[in-house]
Amino acid sequence: MREWIVPALGTFFCWALWSFIPKLTVRYINPRSAILFEVLASLPIALFLLVSLRFHPETNPRGVALAAAAGLLGFLGAWAYLLAVSRGPVTLVVSFTALYPALTILLAWLILREPVTVKQGAGIVMALVAMVLVAT
Repeated sequence: MREWIVPALGTFFCWALWSFIPKLTVRYINPRSAILFEVLASLPIALFLLVSLRFHPETNPRGVALAAAAGLLGFLGAWAYLLAVSRGPVTLVVSFTALYPALTILLAWLILREPVTVKQGAGIVMALVAMVLVAT
């Protein structure tokens, strides 16, 4: 088995639950409160990682800035997702937002020069069409 399969499956299951649970959450509390508790729940993991690194994480100015940007964007995306599921059906919101890899692939192709086959390119175009169909 390829070494990336197990962590990818972990991602799959965690993100599947992550995208479903907020719809239940916003039935009881507003999105601002929900995102606050999401962030607070992640703090023990951050502390565990800090301890496991013996309080000496790797630091490189670019790496730290990029990691901080990714964290900020992840936080803002999670908050926007909470707002979306509080206003619309999770079935449509998750279908729409789950197409984000199309943009990721486009950025990887443009910036990192990662190859994209014609078949993959067609899939990206279909994903963009799917976004329009889901949103209308």
